Amino acid sequence: PVFAGMNGSAIENFSCVIYNISFMNCTWQAGRGAPEDTQYFLYWKNLRDDDVMECELYIQDENGRNTGCRFHNVSIDIEKAYFMVNGSSKDSLIQIYDKYIQLYTIEKLMPPSNVTVNCDEIKNDCTIQWQRPQISHANIDSCFRYEININYK
Repeated sequence: PVFAGMNGSAIENFSCVIYNISFMNCTWQAGRGAPEDTQYFLYWKNLRDDDVMECELYIQDENGRNTGCRFHNVSIDIEKAYFMVNGSSKDSLIQIYDKYIQLYTIEKLMPPSNVTVNCDEIKNDCTIQWQRPQISHANIDSCFRYEININYK
């Protein structure tokens, strides 16, 4: 969508990642055409909820400009989430950037836990067991495929 504002003033390279079950980091770069005094503000909402949330903890560059945000207690819904970054400057209008993201596609999974290895020297075999990673949006074991690399030392 085209929004009012100075060309090239909207943020660029917006991306988010969810990690450790419920934490989300979003980052961006200032628009190349944005005035020096431009400050950016991130808002997002799960489409199932009506609540629009502003970033609580901004990540800032050396000039004090917001270039990212840290969220906690993020719950992944099957719906898409809507992200919008607007900006303000005393010199001109700043273009709005917005994007819809399916949150489960940006989740960085935890490693498997409780990995155990039991070897039987007489039978010359080993049993390796683990628990699947904890994920926030489903409890479906069939989602996972595992690969084991064994290095002999």
